[in-house]
This record gives sequence, structure tokens and C-alpha cells, in this order.
Amino acid sequence: MNRAATSALLTLLLLLGFAPASHAQLGITRPKGQQLLDGIVVKVDNQIVLQSDVENVYLQEVARAEGKPLPPDLKCKILQSLVLNKLMLARAEVDSVTVTDQRVNSEVDRRMAYFAQQIGSEKRLEEQYGKSIKALKDDLRPQVKDQLTQQEMQQTITSKVAVTPREVAQYFSKVPKDSLPYFSTEVEVGEIIILAQVNDKAKQAALAKLNDLRAQIKGGADFATLAKEFSQDPGSAKEGGYLGFFKRGELVPEYEAASMKLEPGQLSPVVQSQFGFHLIQFIERKGNTFSTRHILLKPETGTADASAAAQTLTKLRRQILSDSITFAKAAKENSTDKVTGGNGGLLQNRQDGGTRLPLDKLDPAIFFTIDTMKVGSITPPLPYRTDDGKDAMRILWLKSNTAPHQANLQEDYQKIAAAALNEKRNKALDEWFLQNRGTVYLEIAPEYAQCKVLDVAER
Repeated sequence: MNRAATSALLTLLLLLGFAPASHAQLGITRPKGQQLLDGIVVKVDNQIVLQSDVENVYLQEVARAEGKPLPPDLKCKILQSLVLNKLMLARAEVDSVTVTDQRVNSEVDRRMAYFAQQIGSEKRLEEQYGKSIKALKDDLRPQVKDQLTQQEMQQTITSKVAVTPREVAQYFSKVPKDSLPYFSTEVEVGEIIILAQVNDKAKQAALAKLNDLRAQIKGGADFATLAKEFSQDPGSAKEGGYLGFFKRGELVPEYEAASMKLEPGQLSPVVQSQFGFHLIQFIERKGNTFSTRHILLKPETGTADASAAAQTLTKLRRQILSDSITFAKAAKENSTDKVTGGNGGLLQNRQDGGTRLPLDKLDPAIFFTIDTMKVGSITPPLPYRTDDGKDAMRILWLKSNTAPHQANLQEDYQKIAAAALNEKRNKALDEWFLQNRGTVYLEIAPEYAQCKVLDVAER
């Protein structure tokens, strides 16, 4: 297989492959007692690459290889990729490419919640690493900020890159027919979600509770202590309700408007937003940013509210099955999930951006529901809980079911186009690297002197 064909095949396979998140990918260092000896191996302006950075990626590649031989220059290639990332960070400072604290904190919370779920619980996570969740988040935050900044810089560099159908066909033609990947059964699944409406009794209970907490704080109780005990915001409750600093426009309008009326230390009246009811305490202003803490309560829904959502979905299902309205139109106009609603209700494959999902990668709740369904059929309304814990009902539609097959342009165009686009973006990054490598100070440790980290010819 020639070099161009090998490159195309590897790009396609890597894009379509799946690797579970590891400690390094989550940005968490190794458990206590398993630390590597560390040291700086490369300096790129004020950015550094540590020995542990190289080793963590190398260990991931070893695990992924499952005993197969690895390229002798793998560590050099890893270092080369890390240097590119550090160069992007260095240039991001010059070009004022930044990410918001809100985005960083949200990603930190997401990763920590995922990792705690994988390991069993937050308590087990704290025990394994010998640190509190807060300390782990503090360790994780700078790494996440760097990663998101790199992504933002990469997006800036490659935002105008696109591929034509002709380029997709040319890319696919480089892959030898006997080396094409084989795809398992894939399905297209649509959903329409309607939230259960909170009844007035539940709203009044949440409002009364927050007013009671407000009175306690006015009477001398500690806001942070009450937030830890009562707030239903998992991201901030353990921090005493502290949200950090935000700029105008970064928080939901109701929350921001109430905050802007306060002076440091003051409490807001109870404020309602899409997330529930908030009691806010203003902390301080710093430049064009401000910081607050809050206590969030989410009123519980009841069976009557879920029944109303089910009735709406039953009516929509009847209209779709009688061809009075398409599933896509019904989803766009009615689904409370704006992501799938804007996609005609169809779930998206995060690997390639398409709508066909491998059967063995489906959420178990969906898999066991559609397993016996015929293409074109729609389920009755089913109970559902959203990612942020809200009660809802949904209907599922099995749009298509594709049998196992070897990759081809007709059935797998979206996947192949995504792989071709990824290759073209990598070339754009290489060109940017060549243009900018001379704009930074670079120092390499002697043990890596043989690595041609500024040469992208073999990338």
C-alpha cells in the first residue's frame, strides 16, 4: 500500500473508531503512588511540554495497539503533535483567541461527572486520587482551558476548509478496496421530547423554601453552608453556590438582570429562569466581569403534568402516521430538545456528524425500544428524563435500518466526507505550522534532539 493510500485509510479508520476516555484524555493525573518522573522536554515561548505529557499519550497508543508493534519514532510524532498544540496556544495569546470561564467550568463539570460515573462515585474518585473533588477540578481547570483554547485556535485556522463531492471521491479512491472498513448494523432514530410542565403547587413550594432560606441568611445564616445543603445545581452546590466570574451575556437573562441590580453582599429576590428558581448573592465586580453565588431549586413535576405531555405527543404521533405532518416538521415545531429538533428530530453521530448510528453504540434505553420495531414505526409516548434531570415524555421514530456492509460512497458518503475533510484540515494545520513555526522561541531537551518537531513532512 503506498503512502497516500495508507494515510487515507488511517484517517478514515481513526475518524470512525471509538476509544474510551482515559485518565489523560479527561485531564486527570494518575492516581496517588503512580506518578511518573517528570521534567520539561520542550519550551515553546512561555508554553511547556512535560515528559508526562508525552508518556500519557504514548501509553494510550500502547493500549490502543493491543500488543501490535508500534512505530519506532512514535514518541517523536507524539512530541511533534504536542508542539503544534503549544504553538497554537502561544499564537492564541498573540491573536487574542480566548474561551470564557463559563465554557471552561461547564467542561470541567462534565468531565468530572463522567469520570465519577465511570469509577463508581465521587467518593471513590476522591479516595483513588487522594484529593477532594474541588481539588481535582482545580487541577483539571488549566488543562481544560488550554484544550478548549487549542480547539478554538484550530477552528480559527480551519474554519474555511471544505471538501467538494469530487474531492471526497478522490479521497475514497486512495483506499484499496480490500482495506475498506466493514460497518455493522446502523440505524437512524428520531425523537420528539416534550417536558412535563411544573404545576403551581410545586412552584409555590420551591418559592416558599427559597424565601425561607433568604430570611435565614438575612438573620445571619451562612449562604455557602445553605447552598451546600439545599442547592440542586450539582456544579456549584459543593462550592457553596459559587459560580465564578462572568461577562455580560454569558448567563441566562433573568439571572444576569437580577444580579446587575445588586451590590456586593446583597441578596436578590427569588428569580425564575429556565433552570428553576434562584436565590442570588452578589459578590464582586472586576473589570467587565462579575461574580455571584446562588441556591437553585428545581420544582418537582407530577403525574398530571406528564400526562399532558403524553397527550400532546399522542396527537402528534397520530398526525405523523396519517401523513398530516412530517416527523421532521413536528420535531422542529414541538420538541423541547432544540438540538435534535433542529435536525428534524434525528439523533446525531458525534463521530462523523451524520445521522446513522451503530446499533451497538446506542443508548440502551433506545436500543431495547427500537430492537423489535419496523422501519417507519413510531413508539407511543415514553417516560424520559433529560440530561439536566427534568421529567419529560418522548416518542421515538425508526427512520432507517442499514444492514452490515463494507464502506462505499453510496451508503457511507457522510462518513467518508468527514474523513476527507479531516485530512484536508490536517493539511491546513500543517501549512499554518510551517508559516508560524519561526515566530516562537523553541527549546528541546537533549533526549529529544533527534526528533524533527518542526518538520511536518512525515506528519
